[in-house]
Amino acid sequence: MNIALFGASGMIGRRILDEALERGHRVRAIVRDPSRLEDRPEGLTVEVGDILDPASVAEAASGCGAVVSAFGVRADQGPGAVARAARALIAGLKDGGPRRLIFVGGSGSLEVAPGTWVLDVPHFPPALRPIALDHAHALEVFRKEGQALEWTYFSPAAMIHPGERTGRFRLGGDRLVADAQGDSRISAEDYAVALLDELENPRHVRKRFTIGY
Repeated sequence: MNIALFGASGMIGRRILDEALERGHRVRAIVRDPSRLEDRPEGLTVEVGDILDPASVAEAASGCGAVVSAFGVRADQGPGAVARAARALIAGLKDGGPRRLIFVGGSGSLEVAPGTWVLDVPHFPPALRPIALDHAHALEVFRKEGQALEWTYFSPAAMIHPGERTGRFRLGGDRLVADAQGDSRISAEDYAVALLDELENPRHVRKRFTIGY
């Protein structure tokens, strides 16, 4: 499959890139700074693009079978950038672009109890609340405006860090996946495994799903 990957040089995006190439996919990495992807293995092409610009999205995705967004917000992009990226993807792909889209989302709007989100718990860092709400808004954008696409919004566990690729994890829907001690975590490597599994064998079309150990 030819995959257009936004944010390929970030912590999560790079692991998605590596997993996709390992599985034999061809990846068109759409980045802001090509110098961050100096290593160019077979199957990878790198282009400059802007996920906030529907025309740039359309050009970047042309000829690809699917799009993956691992977009990371920059301070200079201002508030609401994640939701704006969701709208730009919808607009850029609706006319002739690939219909399949997987969006690396946030965990803040996952439920820890009926009606209670992760971002509502007392120990949630206040500094992270704006980006968590922005990610929640992006999910609503897909639910309300993304009918023309086969989108999937993939929320990580509460904690995601570089680690080991085990291939052993649990999936969930709108509820946070946590272990018996209440910890919710996943390695970026296993997150990438689950994302590529979903891309190759869709099970959550026009839905949100999540992951954890």
